[in-house]
Amino acid sequence: MMNQKEQIEVNVGVDVGKSQLDIQLHPLDLHFSIANHQDDILKLVRILKGYPVKRIVTEATGRHEHAFVFACDQAGLPVVVVDPIKVRRFAQAIGVLAKTDKIDASVIALFAAKLEPDIKPIPGKQARLIKDLLVRRSQLLEMATMEKNRLHILPKPLHILPKPLHSSIKSLLKQLQKQIEKITCQVDELICQSKAWRMKVEILTSVPGVGKVLAYTLLTELPELGELNRKEIAALVGVAPMNKESGSYTGKRRIRGGRHRVRTVMFMAMMSAIQCNPLFKGYYERLKAAGKLPKVALIACLRKLIVILNTMLKNEEKWRENLA
Repeated sequence: MMNQKEQIEVNVGVDVGKSQLDIQLHPLDLHFSIANHQDDILKLVRILKGYPVKRIVTEATGRHEHAFVFACDQAGLPVVVVDPIKVRRFAQAIGVLAKTDKIDASVIALFAAKLEPDIKPIPGKQARLIKDLLVRRSQLLEMATMEKNRLHILPKPLHILPKPLHSSIKSLLKQLQKQIEKITCQVDELICQSKAWRMKVEILTSVPGVGKVLAYTLLTELPELGELNRKEIAALVGVAPMNKESGSYTGKRRIRGGRHRVRTVMFMAMMSAIQCNPLFKGYYERLKAAGKLPKVALIACLRKLIVILNTMLKNEEKWRENLA
């Protein structure tokens, strides 16, 4: 006769801390804690492989979950990283207001069993490195913008403030620019090492207004691009308007959720696309002429762009204006 753990599908909830992992197995009601250390994680993975695990769910905790998630993925275990806000709202919905590591692990396990979040492929080492480099590049660009703003607001002529203040900012700007160029070169080299990545970048950047930064961001932050239909990909990015209706009330449709970083980079790219791409320029102008606010028109252009890029990757074809 099969024992209990072989008969029941197990959903695992893992509450991740900087130094500790709390694990709950549902519905076996088993709980244990281990150190968030590579050796202990490997032991945990071996233990979990002894159960018929349907899904392992953990929250995104600012990289503290990475060692555990990558170990599970390498061992072939179905692991999912979810938004902590979703788990917290689930806990509130079921009336769990108390918060301890053990309770959190239990809630995550129940969340996994009841809501069954989709199991998505974990990005490979190259994709993770490119993503980290792009995040760092964005941070440096933000720092450079802050320094440029400081330089811009300094009083003139220079004798009002010490000259070293200006030279300090300009020196830092030069260093930041060097770091940005260095990281950009590193990303380019990593992309060139993969034939599949090179082909996708060539397809994406064939669209006027889509540069390397947007292409790299889409490939690392939106691996589903080219695999979903037009409605699914728009909703995933967060550029699909959501209805707001109740009874006789009909409110304005607004975009919600989605992948914020992808949308932010796309927004900046679209500012260029509506200047240099006749398709998007014409679409944007027609929407404004129809009475749409500039921001609403831009979001509509973003939705059109992501749908076109999704189709291009799906069909492995470069830009043609009649794709729209």
